[in-house]
Amino acid sequence: MGRRARALLAAGLALAGQAAAAQERGGEPGRFDFYVLALSWSPAYCALTGERRNDRQCEAGRGLGFVVHGLWPQYDRGYPSECGAFPRAPSRPALEEADGVFPSEGLARYEWRRHGTCSGLDPAGYFRAARRARDAVTIPAALARPDRDQRAAPIEIARQFVASNPGLRPDMMAVTCRSGQLEEVRICFARDLRGFTPCPEVARQNCRAGEVTVGAAR
Repeated sequence: MGRRARALLAAGLALAGQAAAAQERGGEPGRFDFYVLALSWSPAYCALTGERRNDRQCEAGRGLGFVVHGLWPQYDRGYPSECGAFPRAPSRPALEEADGVFPSEGLARYEWRRHGTCSGLDPAGYFRAARRARDAVTIPAALARPDRDQRAAPIEIARQFVASNPGLRPDMMAVTCRSGQLEEVRICFARDLRGFTPCPEVARQNCRAGEVTVGAAR
């Protein structure tokens, strides 16, 4: 093998080793940079997906607006998932911690498996952290439980959240949309959940539509 070929092989092996190490780090519970609290707009989820699944979240009369989709450990670039920290499913006492935080037990179980296992917390601790993050966010009055459909610019929704939450800035969040409807508001928290934090990669997920439909709470 020539010198150039050996050099290319060595470089390739080094890159492969770095990729493998990055993958290993990405799956290590407790190793991440910040959290994202994803608040899903329940009327849009139900209209686009949930009703077809007969999701309990979409039962008539619950009056749900924003609900916790998940609390996601994130890297500055990318995120870990399914870290496998706990081989067993959450216990009944742990799931009681999720009651009133997630709109359904099924979603709580899924979010624990996909994201909570990367937090470095046990299931009960993860669900308590999700509650703490949710309680730290004030939903703007106009979006708390609207009784009729309305139209709004994503940037205006972001401004309402910023105005309602001291310390929150536009570069610490994203407003996402799907099929012309408000989908989620994603807010970035420091690892200790004691404050918001900048998250450029998340902020770039902002909806680019001029306006979106904000369906009435149901």
